Amino acid sequence: MKVVIDADACPVKNETISTARSRGLAVLMVANSSQNLGRWTSKPGVEGVEVGHGRDAADFAIIERLEPDDVVVTQDTGLAAMVLGRGAKALSPRGRVFHLATIDAEMHIRHEEQKVRRGGGRTRGPSPFTEADRAHYLESLRSMLGIFD
Repeated sequence: MKVVIDADACPVKNETISTARSRGLAVLMVANSSQNLGRWTSKPGVEGVEVGHGRDAADFAIIERLEPDDVVVTQDTGLAAMVLGRGAKALSPRGRVFHLATIDAEMHIRHEEQKVRRGGGRTRGPSPFTEADRAHYLESLRSMLGIFD
């Protein structure tokens, strides 16, 4: 098992790395070339994969390296759907666990919102990231990794 971070705009990199390392798990960070992966990959147990700026380049790099039971941290519902389809687990930086039973409905909502935006409409974006979000994320990650204190 490893923890994979969809690292572009991920607000919980430090927490993820320290939690995974406390369990002796490897961390794979995937980001486009505008990110400073060297800052993270200098830490023991952290590997970085730099991808181009293509729309889904990071997603495909993650999927090709994924193994069943890996944990992927992502805000991207489409990537989460692919992760679940590969037998791995997906978790948002706010601590929301993606489930195979509900991912189709989430994908449908995402599609409908994209149609509204393409038509010139507006949809509600995410609320600002809070410390409560960070705490919920850590609780969910620790549970997913089997860490119970």
